[in-house]
Amino acid sequence: MGTATDAVAAAVDQARPAATWWGGLGYRERRTHLLAWKRHIARRVDELAALIATETRKSPDDAALEVMLAVEHLDWAARNAAKVLGRRRVPAGMLAANHAATLEYLPLGVVGVIGPWNYPVYTPLGSVSYALAAGNAVVFKPSEHTPETGAWLATAWSEAVPGAPVLQAVLGDGTIGAALVWSGVDKIAFTGSAATARKVMATCAETLTPLVVEGGGKDAMIVAADADLDAAARAAAFGGFGNAGQTCAGVERVYVVRPVYEDFLNRLSALAVGSFEMTTPEQPSIVRAHVEDAIGRGGRAIVGGAGSVGAGTVEPVILADVPEDSIAVTEETFGPTLVVNPVDSVDEAITRSNASKYGLAASIFSRDSHGALRTARRLRAGAASINAVLGFAGVPSLPFGGLGDSGFGRIHGADGLREFSRAQSVTRQRFGPPMDLMRLDRDPHTMRRALKLFRMRHGR
Repeated sequence: MGTATDAVAAAVDQARPAATWWGGLGYRERRTHLLAWKRHIARRVDELAALIATETRKSPDDAALEVMLAVEHLDWAARNAAKVLGRRRVPAGMLAANHAATLEYLPLGVVGVIGPWNYPVYTPLGSVSYALAAGNAVVFKPSEHTPETGAWLATAWSEAVPGAPVLQAVLGDGTIGAALVWSGVDKIAFTGSAATARKVMATCAETLTPLVVEGGGKDAMIVAADADLDAAARAAAFGGFGNAGQTCAGVERVYVVRPVYEDFLNRLSALAVGSFEMTTPEQPSIVRAHVEDAIGRGGRAIVGGAGSVGAGTVEPVILADVPEDSIAVTEETFGPTLVVNPVDSVDEAITRSNASKYGLAASIFSRDSHGALRTARRLRAGAASINAVLGFAGVPSLPFGGLGDSGFGRIHGADGLREFSRAQSVTRQRFGPPMDLMRLDRDPHTMRRALKLFRMRHGR
């Protein structure tokens, strides 16, 4: 542990003066540096995508798409930080009418980011980009399964913005992550399992280090009777099987109203083809356990089954009529499997969707756009897509995050910039108060007048 602690401590020590320099720059200058880093990444997208594909085993096209999405967020954060975080006047109100009131968001200092392996660029840069744009230095611990991708991003930064080590990568296993949490950074951004998030949170509690968590999901899709079934099936296949199902905000449960249930199953089954390489050696056994539990509890294997799970690859699995207490429904599978259950109504679909301990994202398919919006508002999820899946992932201005075992706090958008900032409120007295109540020797007559005005304003 000593070696890991020393390496992380050295990185944090270097980040402190870098954070002072970086935070002291104006928004325009930080934007210039961030956009230089963006261009550096964009020009070498093929190189980075190839590295991602090698470490994660995803296809080169999926890896390139990941880089494209990450760069869009980096660009938005760089261009919008001043507008979101910069000093602005706010109304002072009647009691403080003699004051000018301003609000701005200042950097925290050094932010520690612990990234996942499934999207080793898009997901951590959702924290890194916004933390940097807010004026912080970042110490980034990539997953031990994708260390070279994390190192590439930090090297690209140092090449595009030579000088102070504003972004550093510290490589290693969980002991490095634990050391980063203990290191005294000013905030931790963690993406991973809810179980590990609880351990990180307990450690952060020791030093009152603030924390933002994205802890996974068991996201549901709702298919209404009036849905475009071809579009819904294509989306379910992409959301459930894309990236080998290793997507925290992907689709794992589908609730379809009964009149179109069998039709939807047939269309979806025709799309369940191929074989997917899993990134980690542990994941296939988890997938197999979920499939076996679903079938053992009376579920039907429409496509594939337990035999679809190999040593390092998994073929698509579609399970139907799975009991809601099966681990295939209650726990995150993180593999190319879909549970597709019939429901009597959209209301029942909402109830079942919300029964999960997770609350990350959801999707609704219906031709009734107003009804779908009403459904979205009733879902216990941080994000929802209508007639699409993962639509919010490509919209940098939208915050992303969940509730329950899916975590708390938000990355992306204006909320993501503020997540890595501290609000500072300032008042400046412009002239003496008409009724001076902020003193020990208050004038009784002034107090009576103030109470009279108070009752007139708020008591009727």
